[in-house]
Amino acid sequence: MPGRLYVVATPIGNLEDITYRAVRVLGEVDLIACEDTRQTRKLLDHYGIQKPAVSYHEHNETERAEELAGRLREGAAIALVSDAGAPLVSDPGYRLVRAAIESGIAVYPIPGPSAVVAALSASGLPTDSFRFAGFLPHKPGQRIKALEAIADEHVTVIFYEAPHRILESLEAVEQTLGDRPVVVARELTKIHEEFLRGTAAEIHAQLASRDAVKGEITLLIGKATAPPPDDTPLDEAVSALERVGIPRMEAIKQVARRRGLPKREVYDHLLNSPRQ
Repeated sequence: MPGRLYVVATPIGNLEDITYRAVRVLGEVDLIACEDTRQTRKLLDHYGIQKPAVSYHEHNETERAEELAGRLREGAAIALVSDAGAPLVSDPGYRLVRAAIESGIAVYPIPGPSAVVAALSASGLPTDSFRFAGFLPHKPGQRIKALEAIADEHVTVIFYEAPHRILESLEAVEQTLGDRPVVVARELTKIHEEFLRGTAAEIHAQLASRDAVKGEITLLIGKATAPPPDDTPLDEAVSALERVGIPRMEAIKQVARRRGLPKREVYDHLLNSPRQ
């Protein structure tokens, strides 16, 4: 009999947030593949599930996927879980799912908690259409480019972010996207769950005033809207951004985007205008 692979969503914080079906499946499979066996064991012990668990994470994914695919071909039933939430969403698992499908193994999703959907549902931002973009890049330049890429998105955009980088990311959002509405959802479903709503600058000020920022963070950015008419001369608009520390070429790029003009047109205009 061919094996079966179950992709099982697990709680993102509160251990009560798991479906009856997920608990049943975890109790019936032959093996549970998880990012951190110690983390998953807390959940299994809470529900009295005594099943063997094996680590499956980004550092051993390639070799472990083939090993587990072999077990599936031999007829084993395996559950794939992440430390929290839905597997494969900014977590390992893709290689195992692909290997199972290529081997003719049935893959069953067991839906449940997701930080993306949980944060969106209570954010107060538009939910008719959204885009999940994973983690923002670590390097400042790449982070700015990633945000510039969504500048014209008419959907709510959602990122995961680490607590030690959230202040830098909020600064980048302010620099790149201006006063667009932002929500920081922290420690979802846990005791210290918190939603901070406002502009990137306002939320940055709140978090910067704390001794430390801790916990899992989901960053949501509101959709792009048509900018109000701006009659400020182009050279004055660029100079205003430069006065707050934005480099000249970046200031030109931001002004061009806000006015819906080609960057070259703004640059050429400045060449023919006195420098402010």
